[in-house]
Amino acid sequence: MASKPPKGDPVQDAPKVAEPKHSAAGLTAIGHSLRMAHQQMGVKRTALTLLSVNQKNGFDCPGCAWPDPEHRHTAEFCENGAKAVAEEATLRRVTPEFFAEHTVADLAGRSGYWLGQQGRLTHPVYLPEGGDRYEPVTWERAFDIVAEEIGALGSPDEAVFYTSGRTSNEAAFLYQLFARELGTNNLPDCSNMCHESSGSALSETIGVGKGSVLLEDLYRSDLIIVAGQNPGTNHPRMLSALEKAKANGARIISVNPLPEAGLERFKNPQTPKGLTTGAALTDLFLQIRLGGDQALFRILNKLILDTPGAVDEDFVREHTHGYEEFTEAARAADWDATLTATGLTREDIEKCLRMVLASKRVIVCWAMGLTQHKHSVPMIREIVNFLLLRGNIGRPGAGVCPVRGHSNVQGDRTMGIFERPAEAFLDALEKEFGFSPPREHGYDVVRAIRALRDGRAKVFFAMGGNFVSASPDTEVTEAAMRRARLTVHVSTKLNRSHTVTGARALILPTLGRTERDLQGSGEQFVTVEDSMGMVHASRGRLEPASGQLLSEPAIVCRLARRVLGSGSKVPWEEFEKDYATIRDRIARVIPGFEDFNARVANPSGFTLPHAPRDERRFPTATGKANFTAAPVEYPELPKGRLLLQTLRSHDQYNTTIYGLDDRYRGITNGRRVVLVNPEDARELRLADGSYVDLVGEWKDGVERRAPGFRVVHYPTAPGCAAAYYPETNVLVPLDATADTSNTPASKSVVVRLEQSTTD
Repeated sequence: MASKPPKGDPVQDAPKVAEPKHSAAGLTAIGHSLRMAHQQMGVKRTALTLLSVNQKNGFDCPGCAWPDPEHRHTAEFCENGAKAVAEEATLRRVTPEFFAEHTVADLAGRSGYWLGQQGRLTHPVYLPEGGDRYEPVTWERAFDIVAEEIGALGSPDEAVFYTSGRTSNEAAFLYQLFARELGTNNLPDCSNMCHESSGSALSETIGVGKGSVLLEDLYRSDLIIVAGQNPGTNHPRMLSALEKAKANGARIISVNPLPEAGLERFKNPQTPKGLTTGAALTDLFLQIRLGGDQALFRILNKLILDTPGAVDEDFVREHTHGYEEFTEAARAADWDATLTATGLTREDIEKCLRMVLASKRVIVCWAMGLTQHKHSVPMIREIVNFLLLRGNIGRPGAGVCPVRGHSNVQGDRTMGIFERPAEAFLDALEKEFGFSPPREHGYDVVRAIRALRDGRAKVFFAMGGNFVSASPDTEVTEAAMRRARLTVHVSTKLNRSHTVTGARALILPTLGRTERDLQGSGEQFVTVEDSMGMVHASRGRLEPASGQLLSEPAIVCRLARRVLGSGSKVPWEEFEKDYATIRDRIARVIPGFEDFNARVANPSGFTLPHAPRDERRFPTATGKANFTAAPVEYPELPKGRLLLQTLRSHDQYNTTIYGLDDRYRGITNGRRVVLVNPEDARELRLADGSYVDLVGEWKDGVERRAPGFRVVHYPTAPGCAAAYYPETNVLVPLDATADTSNTPASKSVVVRLEQSTTD
């Protein structure tokens, strides 16, 4: 049977350190998956639930957005997917009695791990102004409270409506529809903090802000470059695709400041070989300095231009724009500056070039390691330049592959969760629903925090997620949230954001992916879009954790009816009763979703159109794929300082902490560790096992401090360090963001390490 949640927070001030691993998955991953699942669900529920994950008639994993293969394994999930499902399908419960026992101040002093381990929320609860703990509230009263606060605003733009990636297509479409009928485009989402840089760069250069490859393209590729990504922890099922690509003859180049076990060797637990030796994946490891990727791809582009016959001149002439300006910039690339920026050797870069030139079909994959720098957008544009030079966009086995980190984060954006919507989308909404949506751009995450801080926003409503823990500059973010009149969170479980409240606060419990959704017309399903633009259905199988839960679409519909009243032009009651009616409207508003209900009835779902991939047509301002020629940038590091990247542990998914171990990196029983190159540590006189405070340095002169981190000598790139978020988000300045995308620059934080009193 399932175990009870921990009563007290575990001690985390003495993490244990061993040698990092050199392979991922295998029997160990099976054991960890089953142990955590049994702790949360018990044996029988574990078997019934996990066998439905990512199946054609089952539910979509609430973890990452990696696509499902056409032919599914019986166990079509990874270790971290099993953890995500177990946490949602847990038998543990957070009842009104729990809130009666714990003040908000008590909960605020607990770790995110402890909060999450308490189980599923069962009832809506309310923190009244001046109160010290949440108390039960009816759904009707909860919606009245939201309506009261929104009605008291001077403008709809004083409300912020945040979205997390777990939200279904149907709920996301309704959510943005409600916000826009109310009169605001304040629709920040978790994309603002992750792949906004990818969307910004790709929209400008190829005309579509999404990746251009399908799963089958990986299997057909000659060369796959994985840059700034750790699939072994963050997208483990990607390792199966890389293994298959290798078996088909592909080679893999890994570009990362840290060696990662999953990219070294994959022990596929679905195969006999995987249970023993496994498969080596990476053919060339380029241990790049943080933020040096633009310089690397720029020098590769120079070398391609200098190689006779290497450029696909027919493709460039027919399909691209800006080639001459780009070539002038690329030919000016300097070896000395490149080696400084990247920390690589000339020999390694030339070896990489030989592999590129030997490959007809090339894919570049990336994640947060590229998107969270000041210069992330030109960095990704340079990758597009690299692919355009040899015609590697719009043909099988080649293209751009930004790997999204959260299930349906891409679908939410497709559904209109965006603070800067396209005019064509707003026109379609107006035509379909008969109201005039606002045209002025709204707040993204960083601008929403500023607005809350400055008193320009007074109501914060979150559809899922853990906004406080996910956001940068923790102290600033928390102070901003506390200035709100009302904070509302639609959630399945407790998290830190529930303890950092406005004057009044609500927690509204919702159904999870794993649960049956019964509405007026019968059992419902929802849909999601994966990282490669595939849309399919998701059907929960479990009975809801409580009879008091409402689905996300039902919450939005009831809230809209209460706030907007009888004057609304949207049939909210009809939408709540039958989700097929929502999909009918999506089909008329969003290109690519024509005949939505009929097409999603296919158990495999359907693929959204992608003009560059499907037709080699580039819907940009020039009508062609755009070469760009931005100056090369990289972070400069003062003497005696290190460049810090924030990252996840293996027992973590985004801000959800499953446990206190990072098995592949050799860390157990703690999270407050900082990984430092041994040579840097010797120069800074930092012994392995000593304790330091991480102190951020930025141009505003504000001291940002994360205290009590154990130093771990680790094979990071020289000059670079790494530590887990959300503990280190306090070091990321709110205003330190990527140009164009405004994404927090969490992968290039200048820090000094001071001896800690914890030692």
